Amino acid sequence: MKTHVATTAELEAGRQWLVVDAANQTLGRLSAQIANLLRGKHKPQFSPHQDCGDFVIVVNAEKVKLTGRKMTDKVYIHHTGWPGGFRQASVREWLQKYPERVVEHAVKGMLPHNRLGRSVFGKLKVYAGPTHEHAAQKPVPYIIPTSLGSNRPRPGVQVKE
Repeated sequence: MKTHVATTAELEAGRQWLVVDAANQTLGRLSAQIANLLRGKHKPQFSPHQDCGDFVIVVNAEKVKLTGRKMTDKVYIHHTGWPGGFRQASVREWLQKYPERVVEHAVKGMLPHNRLGRSVFGKLKVYAGPTHEHAAQKPVPYIIPTSLGSNRPRPGVQVKE
């Protein structure tokens, strides 16, 4: 039996618009789930060389959580290209000024760094508040699954009952 490779028409017909609520979600775990949805890894016709994922709308990006001391210690760095153009900002500053960029930056780092990754990243729409402007696409709410072992006690940790 030969391996089935999905055609562009099949991939376009199977695309959905999904709404993910980022409120009280951990940034890294949320970003990993969004990257998998954008790539299409949750679908049976997934192929690593094709864009077979769904469109993802992220709302409440300003309410995303970070664990530990990342709010002050994590720093975003870039250079403008001009002399003395070194710029850095903490996550707290970005969440106040540009909350959408925090989620976009995390998801973009989890996608392939090539033409496919750039085209997949175009299907991500991030909004700071609870509203979005894609009602015409009839998006479906998507619940991010919680980790399976979160209720089990970890070794060496006392559980209070």
